Amino acid sequence: MTTPSPVPEGVDLAVLTAFMDANALGEGPLSDLTVLTGGTQNILLKFTRSGRTFVLRRPPPKLRANSNETMRREARVLAALAGSDVPHPGLIAACPEETMDGAAFYLMEPIDGFNPTMGLPTLHAGDPAVRRRMGFALVDGIVALSRIDIAAVGLETLGKSQGWLERQAPRWKAQFDSYAEFAGWTNEIPGVDEVGAWLDAHRPQSFRPGLIHGDYHLANVMYRHDSGELAAIVDWELASVGDPLLDLGWLMAMWPDPGAETTPVTPWDGFPTIEEVIARYGEQSGRDLTDLTWYGVLACYKLGIILEGSHARAGAGLAPKAIGDRLHASTLHLFQRALRWIA
Repeated sequence: MTTPSPVPEGVDLAVLTAFMDANALGEGPLSDLTVLTGGTQNILLKFTRSGRTFVLRRPPPKLRANSNETMRREARVLAALAGSDVPHPGLIAACPEETMDGAAFYLMEPIDGFNPTMGLPTLHAGDPAVRRRMGFALVDGIVALSRIDIAAVGLETLGKSQGWLERQAPRWKAQFDSYAEFAGWTNEIPGVDEVGAWLDAHRPQSFRPGLIHGDYHLANVMYRHDSGELAAIVDWELASVGDPLLDLGWLMAMWPDPGAETTPVTPWDGFPTIEEVIARYGEQSGRDLTDLTWYGVLACYKLGIILEGSHARAGAGLAPKAIGDRLHASTLHLFQRALRWIA
C-alpha cells in the first residue's frame, strides 16, 4: 500500500540528500515522497530523484535497542544476495553510521509487486492455478536461499553456526521466563515445558549451515502482478546463519489447517497443502528432511514465545490489550499445533 504523505517523523531530508550527493545518487531535490505501509514498524519512504525511484528504509522514530544493528544486518544481507537467484530488493547504498536522527539507514530499489495478505489482484484472485503456483513459488524462494554459499558471499559471521542446534530451545525458554517481569502476566500457555523438553530430547545430531530468513511467510513476500512468481522476499531483519530447514518449519507453523475459517490469503483454494509444500522443498533442495518435525515444532515454540511477549507487555499496560489478546490466541494455537505434532 502507498500513502501520499509529508515527511514522516525520523526522516531528515537534508541528511538523506547529503548522503546521496556523496554517493553520486542523482542531483537536485527529492520529489514524489510516498510512505509505504503494510505492517512493518520500520519506515519505508519511496521518492524520486533525477528520474530514478528509490526506497529509504530506516528504523522507527523510537529506536529499539537493536534497531541500528538490524538495519546494518539487513543491508549486509541484501548486498550479499546481489546477483543470486533469491528474489530480493536490490540494495543501492547503505549508511551504517547513525546520522539520521540517531539511525542507520539504507536505500533500495522499489519492488514492482504486491503482498498477497493485503488482497489479490484480479488475475490471482480469479485463477486457482495461479494461486497454486504462488504456493510453490513461496517454497522455491527459501530453496534458493538455502543454496547461498555463505562463505563465498561473506556471511559466515552473520551468526554462530557452532552450537546452533543446542542453543535454540534454551534461548527461547529464557525469553519466555523473562516475561515474568511484566506485572499482571501469568503463564497460561499449556505445553511450554512439554514442548521445550521434547525439543531438547529430539534435537538433530547435526545440520548443514546456511542462510535463513528467520520470519518466512506470506506476509513477508511480494508477488509479480503478471504471474504467481515471487517479485521479492522482504523484511530481512531476522536473517542469520543457522539451519535453513527452520524457514520450512516456519511455513509449517503458519500454514492454515484444511478447512480453516481464517486463511492468510483470500481466496485460499488452489494453494498447495502443507504436505505438497514439504515435498516440493525436499525435491528442489536435496536436503535431508528426516528431522523436519523438530523444525516445525521449534518454529511453533519460537514464534509462540515471541508473540506472547506482546501479550505480556499488554498486561502491563505497555501495548494495546486487543493486540495482546489476539497474539495470545495465536500463541495458544501454535502450542496446540506443536503438541499434536509431538504426540
